[in-house]
Amino acid sequence: MDIRQLQYLVALAREKHFTRAASACHVTQPTLSGRIRQLELELGVPIVERSQRYQGLTPEGERVLKWAQLILNNWQSMQQELAHLTDRDAGLTGRLILGGIPSALPMIPFLTKEVREAHPGIDFTVMSMSSEEILRALDDFAIDVGITYLDNEPIEGLLASPLYRERYCLFVTEAHPLASRETVTWQEAARERLCLLTSNMQNRRIIDHAFRGADCRPTPELETNSVINLCANVRLMGLASIMPDYILGILGPHSGIKAIPLKDPDVVHNVGLVAVKRAPLSPLIGVLMEAGRTFRPQPAGTDPPNHPLPIY
Repeated sequence: MDIRQLQYLVALAREKHFTRAASACHVTQPTLSGRIRQLELELGVPIVERSQRYQGLTPEGERVLKWAQLILNNWQSMQQELAHLTDRDAGLTGRLILGGIPSALPMIPFLTKEVREAHPGIDFTVMSMSSEEILRALDDFAIDVGITYLDNEPIEGLLASPLYRERYCLFVTEAHPLASRETVTWQEAARERLCLLTSNMQNRRIIDHAFRGADCRPTPELETNSVINLCANVRLMGLASIMPDYILGILGPHSGIKAIPLKDPDVVHNVGLVAVKRAPLSPLIGVLMEAGRTFRPQPAGTDPPNHPLPIY
């Protein structure tokens, strides 16, 4: 058994197609199929359901896949650490794959900026995911670190580092009748024409729970999985939305949008980094987690440095 065989298996499970998996691995389809058959012989178990087309993995194959993902992840971490030990002056290099809940995506650049300033050789891939998708992706080693809620998710067995606390506001245009208010109750917000995140998002479940606590159950006119889309519908369609307070600072001072703190009940939730707990920890993941421990989020209502987020 060798690393390449495991890479082929992971690619096949991801692509669910022999030819596409072979193309992703830059080999021919017979080469990929032959190496996976060799892996089956070496392990003494069937890995792939045999058919003219890819039909999935056998139960034994699913377990082999989990081990393959773990081995490859550790192999990559070892390479990163050894490269750093060999040439400390060169600094850490590599790519971190992050999965973030939609409401946290505007905050991620502040964190990655800190890491890049200290380690310019680290690159990032950032993907928008629900909190449930983040936990699955961590389990499958599809992402390195998640940015998600720490209060209501099953994060036992994961390394967690709080980043900031999320507080909620009603977002309306400056011309809205409520725009001059200092606070708004959840019952008052329920009477507005609302646009909210979709129900599979933890942020939406938090909002729905707050509405139930205020004895109201509004039906939003629009649902989306994009915070940018929420902001656009507030500004262009005149809808109201409920989002974390820091979104206003990301929008910039001339967005034409006001954020009014919500009360009765007061709702606060912790958002943080989560990663698979293991020893030794990947050097790149370790750097990000350390940056998270010293992270100071942008104060609500202030502008991020020279980069207000456009609304299209």
